[in-house]
Amino acid sequence: METEGKVIKCKAAVAWEAGKALSIEEVEVAPPKAHEVRIKIVASGVCHTDWTFLYEVGKTMNPQPFPLVLGHEGAGVVESVGPGVTKMSKGDKVITLVVPQCGKCERCVSPKTNLCTKNWEQTQQCVLADGTSRITCKNQQVHQFIGISTFSEYTVVPEDNVTKIHPDAPLDKVCLLGCGVSTGYGAAVNTANVESGSTCAVFGLGAVGLAAVMGCKAAGATRIIAVDINPDKFEIAKTFGATEFVNPKDHNKPIQEVLRELTNGGVDFAIECVGNVGVMRSAMEACSPAGGVCVMVGWTQTGELTLVSEDILLGKTLKGSYFGGWKSVEAVPKLVQDYMSGKLLLDEFVTHNLPLDQVNHAFDLMITGKSIRTVIHM
Repeated sequence: METEGKVIKCKAAVAWEAGKALSIEEVEVAPPKAHEVRIKIVASGVCHTDWTFLYEVGKTMNPQPFPLVLGHEGAGVVESVGPGVTKMSKGDKVITLVVPQCGKCERCVSPKTNLCTKNWEQTQQCVLADGTSRITCKNQQVHQFIGISTFSEYTVVPEDNVTKIHPDAPLDKVCLLGCGVSTGYGAAVNTANVESGSTCAVFGLGAVGLAAVMGCKAAGATRIIAVDINPDKFEIAKTFGATEFVNPKDHNKPIQEVLRELTNGGVDFAIECVGNVGVMRSAMEACSPAGGVCVMVGWTQTGELTLVSEDILLGKTLKGSYFGGWKSVEAVPKLVQDYMSGKLLLDEFVTHNLPLDQVNHAFDLMITGKSIRTVIHM
């Protein structure tokens, strides 16, 4: 009640320009406007996408507007709501969502996609519905990454990019369901539709890849081959269900050839979680010509993928997956319940817990392969 309707001053990690470390600053967060929610962020996962949009601008990513507050894998408590918000109220525990779900647009009512169009163009430009941000710093507008910005003690988010969750859910764990874990897990169980008794290969054992391994196991895959150049990842991959590990550096032939030899012609399902077009092609070529399915999950905007036409003509399928195909607002609370009932692993992803002022260290841990997920505590 003390802050409702007022500007809140708090700390945030601000990216002033591409390629430079984040700076901890005092920012001002305005009250929510119509159909917006102001959230006190409690915890935020540090996703590889955050790093990519800061350090890969002009390489694999399109230019972003700066200054910018990154972070999108967040969980917190509703501080206040703007006019017209009816789905949640002050004090509710919530998770921010990279994909909205308005429930009304053509895509929301279609079972074929989860790509809701509500405010999509605006949030991709790092602003909210009216074309502006609710965060300012040093008298400058600070853009909000994907319209969210969870590397801030408070943020304002469109109501369709937020979902209410169980009041007993531990926010420092379920925040991971705002992006990475949901994405990888859903890529296996929703997009690939992994079948019981099948053979799968998962390329890249970051949080998204490990979640894909977990999804393959949940779907009943018999063989789950984990592929990564970091041998330290295999033990953790076994925790999530991997049955075998292949390090491309251990072989003098392309990884797709290795996998085809291991599987008598190719895997049933390949899930690429790196965001590298070369790895995407390897994953496609590792699939069985007899109906093999390859799913691209790793995020890249500008890479051009080349394929051998015969791969498709003979019957392979290439698919893309965004946020694991989940209808976000309705699906994420169910995933929270699955975690709370022991059906879904989350604790095992968290290797480091750090305060906001060490967010740059969290990036270093991730890029050097020393962490799976770091959770930032506000």
